[in-house]
Amino acid sequence: MSKLRMKTIKEFNEKDLKSKILESRTELAKLRVDSSKGTLRKESGKLKPIRHNIARMLTRLNEMEKEK
Repeated sequence: MSKLRMKTIKEFNEKDLKSKILESRTELAKLRVDSSKGTLRKESGKLKPIRHNIARMLTRLNEMEKEK
């Protein structure tokens, strides 16, 4: 998954955001397991962008909650 911009994140509705967060968290967990095993080589640069994407999506989700 590439870097998600806030512009694209703001286009998602609440349901889409929650599903994207869940998807990203499962991918992050898989990469962390691979990292602990020592089999993570080419994808080692994916951990940080995924974490940042999750943070962006959670920020947007919180903004949507406050707007209600």
